[in-house]
Amino acid sequence: MPLVNFSNLDFDQIKTSIKDYLRANSNFTDYDFEGSNLSSIIDVLAYNTYITSYNANMVSNEVFIDSATLRENVVSLARNIGYTPRSRKAATANISFSVDVSNTTAVTLTLKAGMVISTTNRGVTNQNYNFTVASDITVPVDSTGIAYFNDIDVYEGTYITQAFTVSSRNPNQRFILNNPGIDTSLMSVVVNDSQTSTVQRKFRRSDSLFDITSTTPVYFLQEVSDERYEVLFGDGVFGLKLEEPNYIQVSYVVTSGQDANNLSNFKYVGRIVDNNGIPVTSGISLITTNQTSYGGKSIESVDSIKKYSTQIYASQNRAVTAADYEAIVPKVFPETDSVSVYGGEDLNPPAYGKVFISIKPRNGVYLSSDTKENITTALKKYSVAGIVTELIDLKYLYVETNSKVYYNTNLASSANYVKSLVSDNITNYANSTELNKFGARFKYSKFLKIIDDSHQSVTSDITTVSIRRDMEPVLNTFAEYEICFGNRFHVKSENGYNIKTSGFAVSGISDTVYLGDLPNSDLTTGTIFLFKLNSPTEPVVVRKSIGTIDYVKGEILLNPINIISTKVTRTVPLIEISAAPYSNDVIGLQDLYLQLDINNTSVDMIADNISSGNDTSGSNYKVTSSYSNGSLTR
Repeated sequence: MPLVNFSNLDFDQIKTSIKDYLRANSNFTDYDFEGSNLSSIIDVLAYNTYITSYNANMVSNEVFIDSATLRENVVSLARNIGYTPRSRKAATANISFSVDVSNTTAVTLTLKAGMVISTTNRGVTNQNYNFTVASDITVPVDSTGIAYFNDIDVYEGTYITQAFTVSSRNPNQRFILNNPGIDTSLMSVVVNDSQTSTVQRKFRRSDSLFDITSTTPVYFLQEVSDERYEVLFGDGVFGLKLEEPNYIQVSYVVTSGQDANNLSNFKYVGRIVDNNGIPVTSGISLITTNQTSYGGKSIESVDSIKKYSTQIYASQNRAVTAADYEAIVPKVFPETDSVSVYGGEDLNPPAYGKVFISIKPRNGVYLSSDTKENITTALKKYSVAGIVTELIDLKYLYVETNSKVYYNTNLASSANYVKSLVSDNITNYANSTELNKFGARFKYSKFLKIIDDSHQSVTSDITTVSIRRDMEPVLNTFAEYEICFGNRFHVKSENGYNIKTSGFAVSGISDTVYLGDLPNSDLTTGTIFLFKLNSPTEPVVVRKSIGTIDYVKGEILLNPINIISTKVTRTVPLIEISAAPYSNDVIGLQDLYLQLDINNTSVDMIADNISSGNDTSGSNYKVTSSYSNGSLTR
């Protein structure tokens, strides 16, 4: 009887299959398999088969990029289709300090490349972090004998230089950098004719073979095992070929990535020399932090490599579809944190032949005009003729929540303790990758679960959700405004006042006014009016029909209006506009960047007297409405 049933690779099933085979053999018909020494041999056979099948299964999985789990294998498969994963990114801080050398004859001072400042992380790890500069910085000494090092960008990590000598006796020579955690954007590669030669040439990194000739000084980079990198040079056809005894010096920063963000207390630990090469160790002022450390990122995750490597390969270095642009934009602008691309055919009215791109940079909120122009120019190399790319500023869609959390007083030390746990979990969710990106979705049921699971005393919660856009008006000018939420509005009242705004002033009206809405009979569209408040519950309409509202599309259109001031100012004057979403699952569509606004998220604790046994009948149970409209304004 042959062995059968290999579809199930469970250990017990394999063992049973072997037993059945032996029982079918005439030599073992009456043998006691459970009570004999042969049972141990069967266990070994089954275990060996189990391990072999497991290894075979894992090997099969690891040869395909969509099923591979080990980073080394995913990186290798991505390398085969020309994709280099994003390296770790060093946190950047901006500092200033001065050096008094009035008692010397120094003309210039040079801050040497390497460590400049050090700080102590005030977080849980209490770890020291060093910040470096990747090249020397020279400044003049003024007439008072003081040299100012102003607005210096420093990068968290250790500055390392690794050298190689090209050898023709080693045909398989590889230039592998020893350290993991390298920020490849800060790498510098220079090549001397020999170790003693002063003739030096700087090589630049290239990711493609476009515009590369046999004499172009470029190097290529690929990730190898253990998150390390290998430097590759040209072969004389594509890129300048190195010859013996060329001397290679690779300088780079090994960084801790995102762990070093939000640091601001620094002390000087650098090295300064004057124009005569004499070290300067005194007269150095305290460090002024112009910008706390920001922008540190971990190495690209396995999931991200799987996503973008296949998209890059599918685009074949040309941009036709929205997915092509989404894959190429991070390549031409590495500071991309999130990108949204959609074609003009998706707009109403359509704008055929156009592609709209909205980018959230890792550092900051908006792209500068120069950055937009540089990205547009870089994309022209990939764009198909006839397609016009247009970079637009991202628009934030904020989610605001109000949670009434019921808790069992017998299981909690205090209401504030439970509230702090709930607030911390909400903050973690607000900072997670499920939000803070284009195409993100605020998942209402998951949000409720996060609150309910915060502590064993939490029995339930009633959470209401609103969505908000901030409108930046052009003051003292008649202008039209279009505010799109990308989500349908819920009409709570047929009498209006479904949207809420912060106060502002318009020409011709002395009072502070607010925007209000009045639905039409179909409850899908309506009109916008201005009103003021005689009291918190007594609105007075001061100007009718100043715009329209589409509850289904989530759009507000304002006719030309002259706004002269606003009550809310955050860097620029703003009018906050909020509404209740038709669905509590809120989606960030097209150019809307979804965020959970922690500053406008409230948590109120309510004692659950039924669960605690203080009011088992529920006669005095405090009921919270799930549909209250609240105040008339923000």
